[in-house]
Amino acid sequence: MSLYSYAQNSYKAVIKNGENNSVLQGVTVNIAGNNINGKSDEKGIIQLNNIPNGKQVIIFTMVGFKTKSDTTDFPLSDNKQIEIFLEEHSEELEEVTISSTRSTRSIQNIPTRIEFIGGEELDEKGNMKPGDIRMLLSESTGIYVQTTSPTSANASIRIQGLDGRYTQILKDGFPIYSGASSGLGLLQIPPLDLKQVEVIKGSSSTLYGGGAIAGLVNLISKTPTFEKDLRFHINGTSAKGLDINGFYGKRTEKLGTTIFASHNRNNAYDPAKIGLSAIPKFERYIFNPKLFVYLNDDTKMNVGINSTIENRIGGDLSYIKNKKENSSKYFEENKTQRYSSQLTLDHQIDENQSVQIKNSVSYFNRKTSIPSYIFEGVQIASFTEASYAVNSEKSDWVTGLNIWTDNFNEKPHTSFEERDYNQTTVGAFIQNNWKTTNWLQLETGFRTDYVKDYGAVFLPRVSALFSISQGLTSRVGGGFGYKTPTIFTEDSERMQYRNILAIDKNTNKLERSYGGNADINYKSNLGDDWSISINQLFFYTYLKNPLLLENSSQDLYKFINSSGNLNTKGIETNVKLSYDDLHLFLGYTFTNAKLNQNNTSKENPLTPKHRINSVLMYEVEDKWKLGLEAYYFGTQTLNDGSKGKDYVTCGFMAEKLWERFSIYINFENYLDTRQTRFDTIYTGTITNPVFKDIYAPLDGFVINSGIKFKL
Repeated sequence: MSLYSYAQNSYKAVIKNGENNSVLQGVTVNIAGNNINGKSDEKGIIQLNNIPNGKQVIIFTMVGFKTKSDTTDFPLSDNKQIEIFLEEHSEELEEVTISSTRSTRSIQNIPTRIEFIGGEELDEKGNMKPGDIRMLLSESTGIYVQTTSPTSANASIRIQGLDGRYTQILKDGFPIYSGASSGLGLLQIPPLDLKQVEVIKGSSSTLYGGGAIAGLVNLISKTPTFEKDLRFHINGTSAKGLDINGFYGKRTEKLGTTIFASHNRNNAYDPAKIGLSAIPKFERYIFNPKLFVYLNDDTKMNVGINSTIENRIGGDLSYIKNKKENSSKYFEENKTQRYSSQLTLDHQIDENQSVQIKNSVSYFNRKTSIPSYIFEGVQIASFTEASYAVNSEKSDWVTGLNIWTDNFNEKPHTSFEERDYNQTTVGAFIQNNWKTTNWLQLETGFRTDYVKDYGAVFLPRVSALFSISQGLTSRVGGGFGYKTPTIFTEDSERMQYRNILAIDKNTNKLERSYGGNADINYKSNLGDDWSISINQLFFYTYLKNPLLLENSSQDLYKFINSSGNLNTKGIETNVKLSYDDLHLFLGYTFTNAKLNQNNTSKENPLTPKHRINSVLMYEVEDKWKLGLEAYYFGTQTLNDGSKGKDYVTCGFMAEKLWERFSIYINFENYLDTRQTRFDTIYTGTITNPVFKDIYAPLDGFVINSGIKFKL
């Protein structure tokens, strides 16, 4: 009997995709309880030898497919070829289309490293802050939201230690949130009408021009479908805030439309009881209609308008309550109007060729007032592009021309010199995505821009995707970038542009950069219910002649190009572990940003060197969502050379879902972490404060709750 049980048998099978009957290469096959395993070859065939007699459990695993177990009795009764069919995981079936690289490849096959934030995650983050996208971006590794005004909450995003002006924020590929609007852009973009957000870290200038030195954020709007989409979102907060958002989308055979409307408001909120607003009083209205015309099967067009009107006032609470009776108090008031058009025409020449023409014109009017000073101006910008694309099984090409104009006119309120400017940039680009082999894909690009007053710029870029083995890939890439100088930086935003001299085109010059990143990505299923994903990123950026704001005399400030450089380097680690409906996300960011000039080196201010993200989500499909999160921010060097304190924030969110509506509650920063609890935010008197750097939250513990319904 003992001899019989250890007889040797062979097992041979062909493994196929149960969805389309195609053979599967690289499927791992194990005999449970025995050290017998192997992988299917390029024809999907697996052969295992030396299998004992008796019933054996054979386990088949592959990333993207459900683990399958098959019990087989050895020796086999016949020699017929065995066929094994694996079922794909449902979450892998959804096709993800990426807009930012303009390639027809799926996100898994694009050499450029792209972080994709889809509808479900947008929906969850919208529960926490439905009025703007700050939280959506700030909870990603390597991205930090920097507050530039302690009383009005103006903010910009920093990617990998670089100031906010080095990041391009796009709406459907249009650069409409730059220049004078950059300090308020994040605060005026609700997430409800967004289909997805795409983040590229590192230089991304080939397709979109200068400014994307640290990276770009492309906000992709929802498009209409044949099924009507009508939804509303109402949210209230313990910090005296109210958000009312509505979205409608519907398509017919020839026409389609989307309409997004939003009203957001907040009363001044002072959790520290120091008499200054941590959240300003504001009222904002947004209306974004868009029309889609499907001329025929090959040609389509869409045209839309984005409009935002907002009044925002922060500062001394007694002044906010009654301006006329408290004219000596400190305040900061921002009145803004933003209107921008979007026009896109797509034509499919044939199966492989297409052309696209797009245009945007934007108008931004901003008036910033503080005691005894007013800064007011109008920015009118335009962006026009024509591109041609050729796609094939092995290679994608896209080439194009664009022109970008940026005109700012300041309205004088004092005798101080005006800071008007008129910039024009003409560019041409070409990019290729080439599948060289099954294990290597290359994306190469080149752009040349001519910038009025500053000359020509040449921007090469290359990325590579290595498919090392099943579930293990690596992306390596890098490129050049530049930034045209303007007065609109985080430093000048903190000073409300007071006593800041204009850019001098004869002495100031372009900031130029080069940089690269490399990552390793591993995904695997650990049985029927467990899965793990690990991504390790390394990054580096070198910025030559950074634009710095210096005190040129007692009362005047001017921008100079440092003779030195700014370089940032570090790592980002992301781990996702899933068990059935439970998901754990862990992230760590190490950023070392140094400003080197005059033979000295110092840390770039307001950049936490260490940061840890952790999120635990439990989801019962269409029934419940529960989320627990914690974030650690390490110490930061401040502009005065001192160190800010490290801190931790925590949050909890619960949502109950029904077929047509859901209700939720969110406890944000429930540890009540505030800079005002462990540090001061100003020196001097409350009537004439001199504000310090803001490196930690000011609004503290806030509860918000709301209802979402779809009709």
